[in-house]
Amino acid sequence: MKIRTITTGFNLKRPLQEKQIHRIAFFTQEMKKAFESAGFTVQTVRVATQPWEEYFSSPSQIVDLAKRLEELTHKHQIDYFNMGTTRNVQNMPLVYDLIKNTTRGFCTVMVSDERNINIDAARQAARIIKRLSVLDADGFTNLRFAAIFNTKPGSPFYPGAFHRGPMSFAVGTENSDLVYKAFSQAKDIKKAGQYLKALLTSEFKKIEKVGNRLHRELNIKFGGIDVSIASSVKATESIAFAFEKLGLGKFGEPGTLSIAKIITDTLRDLKVKTCGYSGLMLPVLEDYGLARRNTEGMYDLINLLTYSAVCGTGLDTIPLPGNIAEKKLYALLLDIASLSHKLNKPLSARLMPVPGKKAGEMTDFKFEYFANSKIMQL
Repeated sequence: MKIRTITTGFNLKRPLQEKQIHRIAFFTQEMKKAFESAGFTVQTVRVATQPWEEYFSSPSQIVDLAKRLEELTHKHQIDYFNMGTTRNVQNMPLVYDLIKNTTRGFCTVMVSDERNINIDAARQAARIIKRLSVLDADGFTNLRFAAIFNTKPGSPFYPGAFHRGPMSFAVGTENSDLVYKAFSQAKDIKKAGQYLKALLTSEFKKIEKVGNRLHRELNIKFGGIDVSIASSVKATESIAFAFEKLGLGKFGEPGTLSIAKIITDTLRDLKVKTCGYSGLMLPVLEDYGLARRNTEGMYDLINLLTYSAVCGTGLDTIPLPGNIAEKKLYALLLDIASLSHKLNKPLSARLMPVPGKKAGEMTDFKFEYFANSKIMQL
């Protein structure tokens, strides 16, 4: 298991001053050192602000601020920054400008919450996805945007992270190797939860111990661990291949939903301080086995949505045809919003139309954390 991110949440003050970013970066780097000293590999350190519309005054001001925030976070060795989300439909077109004018900035649109579904927000999010998709030849820019549904503040995972309250930090891990190990030992669905709980508890307790110590020493709130199962591009750490260790067939065949539920039930029963999604992630392009089984046609988007009903975080890193109609994206976002609203659970959608590619063709991303796969049909 690796620590994928230590994410520090803070309230950005206007006017943006370097000393604030320097202070945030100092604390974040101290956290990184502490976890590395405890034996963990830390892949990235990140920051997230309160929703950007709360420090918005004009389109030009917010774009200039995003550029300055990128400059300062890079200078002070923060890998990525997230300006949070927006619920204001009139402001939503500016999300495109915020992402276009940065290279390490993330941003989201809130489509639904526990009270209602914002139809206009779904339409705006679909439009943003289409516009962002052509900024890079491979559609990669959409990695930094998501539509989110009923998502709460405090998650360390991007792109859905945003902040509320006093400064805090949270931890997200790359941990599918633990599921692979537990299920390889269990070999049977009856024992799967037992083995998984024991292994996850042991590892997450180590992170919790360091987090609590940092809370005392740095006087910064420890928001907890997003215990979501986040995957790897290594075959021996694949979440899809972990499923298959229980003898019910390939990922996508009958039994997949049952295993997904076992993982989610186990995560909910962990006795550690949790935050964020704390569910099962099934990102098609970020897991070797998921990418391979997609290429083999073992599952489709409807399957993934079904799995989200019992476990998941929605649809993540989904490769789609470059010519996909905006209205199709809009309809898909409404389906996810309906699922999120009905089940009162946080979901997200990171959809990636690839220019010039058709359903069934292969992606050719050069990103080290992606496993190339087949363009999915919608």
